[in-house]
Amino acid sequence: MPLDRCLPSAAVKPWPRLTALGNRVGVVGKTENGTGPMPLIHHVVAGPATRPVVFVHGFGCGLTDWDSQVAHLSPGHRTIAVDLPAHGSIPGSASDCSIERYGADVAELMRALSLPPAVLVGHSMGCRVVTEAALQAPAHTAGVVLVDGSQFAPAMEATLKAAFAQPDGFAIMAESIFRQMFHTKADRAVSAAVIARAQRLPREVGEKLMLDMQRYDAWRLTASSGCLRVPVMAIQTTYSNEKRERQSLRAGQSTPYLEMLRGAVPSARIEVIEDTGHFPQLEEPARTNVLLDSFLASVFA
Repeated sequence: MPLDRCLPSAAVKPWPRLTALGNRVGVVGKTENGTGPMPLIHHVVAGPATRPVVFVHGFGCGLTDWDSQVAHLSPGHRTIAVDLPAHGSIPGSASDCSIERYGADVAELMRALSLPPAVLVGHSMGCRVVTEAALQAPAHTAGVVLVDGSQFAPAMEATLKAAFAQPDGFAIMAESIFRQMFHTKADRAVSAAVIARAQRLPREVGEKLMLDMQRYDAWRLTASSGCLRVPVMAIQTTYSNEKRERQSLRAGQSTPYLEMLRGAVPSARIEVIEDTGHFPQLEEPARTNVLLDSFLASVFA
C-alpha cells in the first residue's frame, strides 16, 4: 500500500495537542487559537490504567450502547467509551461531522489521556471512525474490532440525495433503517429507545453524516482498511440484501463488505454471530463479550 494512501486526509486539520487534563469525564484542553477552553469529545473512563479499550458508537447512537461491555471488561481493562459530536450528550453542528473529523477526535482523546496502545472497538459508523483513529494515532493503537460494519455502494449517493430532497426524507429513512436493525428476539423496549434516539438526531447532522459515510466508503474505506498494521477482528451479524433489506447472517456466509475486508486485511479475524440484529452488543452481550475477551487476550498477551 503506497504511504500516501495511509496518511490522514489532507482535508482534516488535526486539533493541536491538548494540555490541561481535568476530571475523567469531558477532559478540557485549549481551543485552536489558544484563547479559551475546548472540551474533548465526551467520554467516560473506568477500570485500572492498563490494557485500554476504547469504544466508539454508531450513527445516531451513544456511549451507553457499550454498557454491558464496559461492565464486563472494566475490572481488568481501562475502558473509555465516547460520545461523538452531535451524539449522546454532546452538541454539534453538521460542520463537526465527518468520518475523518471523528477519527481525529478519538485520536486526540487517546493522546490527551496518554493511553498506552489500546484496542479500538467501533460499531457500524464507528467502524470507520476507529479505522481513521488507528491511522491518525498509530502509537496509541494495539488492535481494532469492527462490530457489524458495512460499505455503502457508490450508487447510494443518488439514492440518499433523492430521499433527503423530500420534506421528511431523513426522518422517514432513519426510522426505516433503524427498524430493520433489530432481530425479532430483541427486547422491544430497547429497540424502541434506540429508534427514538436516532430520530432525535438533527436533520442537518443526519443528512451530512449519511452522505459523508457514503463518500468515505466510496473513496477511502478500502484503502484505509488496507493501511491498518495491527490485529483486526470483525464481529459481523447482518448484511443488506439486493433489496437493501437488513438480514441476519448465517455461519460461513460472506458479504461484499467482508470480502473487501478480507482483501484489504488478509489477516483479519472474522466472527459471525447468527440470528442477531445490527446491535450484537445489546442483543447478544454475552456472546459479544466472549469474542472481545478472546481478541483482547491475544493482543495483550
